[in-house]
Amino acid sequence: MTTPVRDHFTSPPEHEFPAYPVHSLAGYDLNREREAFYIRTPRVARVLSFLADLVCIGASALVTLYWFTLSPLVVRHVPVRECVAQLLLYSALVVLACRGLHLYIRPRRTGTFVDVTTVTYAVLLATGLLLLYVYLADGVVPAAVSLSAGTLDLATLIGWRAIRAKVVERRVARGRGMRNVLIVGAGRVGRSLAHHLETNPDIGCVVMGFLDEEATENSRVLGTVEDLRLLVRTKFVDEIVITIPSKRELVRRIVSEAEEENVRVRVVPELFDGLGLQAPIDYIGRFPVMELYRQPIPEAGLLAKRAIDIVGATIGLVLTAPVSLLLAAIVKFDSPGPVFYKSRRIGKKGRQFVCYKFRSMVVDAEGQQAQLRQKSYRNGPTFKIANDPRITAVGRFLRKYSLDELPQLWNILRGDMSLVGPRPHSLDDFELYDPEHMVRLHVKPGLTGLWQVMARRDPSFQKNLELDLQYIENWTLMLDFKIILLTVPAVMLGHGE
Repeated sequence: MTTPVRDHFTSPPEHEFPAYPVHSLAGYDLNREREAFYIRTPRVARVLSFLADLVCIGASALVTLYWFTLSPLVVRHVPVRECVAQLLLYSALVVLACRGLHLYIRPRRTGTFVDVTTVTYAVLLATGLLLLYVYLADGVVPAAVSLSAGTLDLATLIGWRAIRAKVVERRVARGRGMRNVLIVGAGRVGRSLAHHLETNPDIGCVVMGFLDEEATENSRVLGTVEDLRLLVRTKFVDEIVITIPSKRELVRRIVSEAEEENVRVRVVPELFDGLGLQAPIDYIGRFPVMELYRQPIPEAGLLAKRAIDIVGATIGLVLTAPVSLLLAAIVKFDSPGPVFYKSRRIGKKGRQFVCYKFRSMVVDAEGQQAQLRQKSYRNGPTFKIANDPRITAVGRFLRKYSLDELPQLWNILRGDMSLVGPRPHSLDDFELYDPEHMVRLHVKPGLTGLWQVMARRDPSFQKNLELDLQYIENWTLMLDFKIILLTVPAVMLGHGE
């Protein structure tokens, strides 16, 4: 143990949280040790697996190259240069697919079956991509080269893993390479850990017994922490696992004695007793953290939604450019003031952005809003009054057919808004939000939305919120397309106000 770490555990804590990872406390470099016992395959094993795969893939490529270019059993040989180029590309695709599918950082609780499944998927993915390339490029190298290399890759990559599993199984059966483990704490977590190690001998640990401060009838409890030194020596203990980390003074004492005996010490996180039993351990900087819940994010769907927004906004700006120029001239000559109305709105996660519209009101409309708010016929924080005196003659026409919102295509292109989503509210309306209203800010505001096509004239903000929640909870690309299709007749019929 390095000096700073030893000082940390032998002196009173200066911080509320430990300044160093506590999962591996003695005998190893804490900055590089990444909890191999629970999370990832050790680094050396990962590198060796990767090198073994490279050898298998290279050997498969050489055999395929010889067969199709030099073998006397083949009637028509493939040009060597083109065959080498294709096999290099294919081998690179297989390697990238294996790494992309996290084959070499597989959690230890997964077995050979998971590795075989991943290898199969990686080879099929690489083969499919190369066959598509061969078809589109119409090259001189036949598809049989890729299929042969893929078959050999699959056989060799799976084959050496099967051999490795059999070797490990035999070593475990003979008791070779096993580590003697002493568990501190005979409670539910300690007993569960012992059961797991005993039912999974491939982990390579033999449970020698327990240490526990409380009296128990369990015959496997060998004593208390007072007996630690004696048991480490007489039982030839290689590792101590603590399952009661909340007893900090006890942990410090065990670490101190284990360091003197040159025995590894590791800690089972407190939340493994229930809520965090299967939670993965990650690191935020040098602090170990357990991820207990993560909201599933449809990243591919959101990426597609953003792409559709960019394409749709670009096409919309181009197609409506003549109309927009005409409307800009009309607004300018209709009443004094700028052509565009720029208002700060609340976007995703409460971020503010400038929302653009064609001006449909008099210049000092915002200054009059406070005086008119009591006349609003909408319930909740949103503001809307009938026969608003601030709206200009041209503005009333623009609002009727939602033409004033055409400049918001620029907001969509910038990423402030989306084609479909909850409507963006002004800062004044946002200040009147209740906590339960904040959920509508989990997504980008939209040019149109479920409320606009289903209850546009409904004065209830609660109805507005319910429809926004329904959209957020049931979002799909197909739902967006349906809303866009329903928006077209709503605009053409002049349902705006």
